[in-house]
Amino acid sequence: QVQPVESGGGLVQAGGSLRLSCSASRIIVTINTMGWYRQAPGNQRELVATITRGGETNYADSVKGRFAISADFAKKTVYLQMNSLKPDDTGLYYCNAKTMYSYWGRGTQVTVSS
Repeated sequence: QVQPVESGGGLVQAGGSLRLSCSASRIIVTINTMGWYRQAPGNQRELVATITRGGETNYADSVKGRFAISADFAKKTVYLQMNSLKPDDTGLYYCNAKTMYSYWGRGTQVTVSS
């Protein structure tokens, strides 16, 4: 399987922090973009943040100033530092890696209690 593997989710109180990690090392071709998406119950999957090999980042408006994405493309890993977490950040967080195809992880649960 070449599926990316996420880790680092958990339960945290509002205002707290979590750091998510994702390894896509089993993808043997060059990865161009890596990112994080999330899905809350009853909602569609939405973009959280992406980063390109060139270092360009893109964030959802709802997380700007609170979350920071970083990546090591040589190691095919991507991270998401999440600070000042809010209950609305609760959801299943998916890692995505893009080559000419798009690869998705199985997700890691983030729950923020009020």
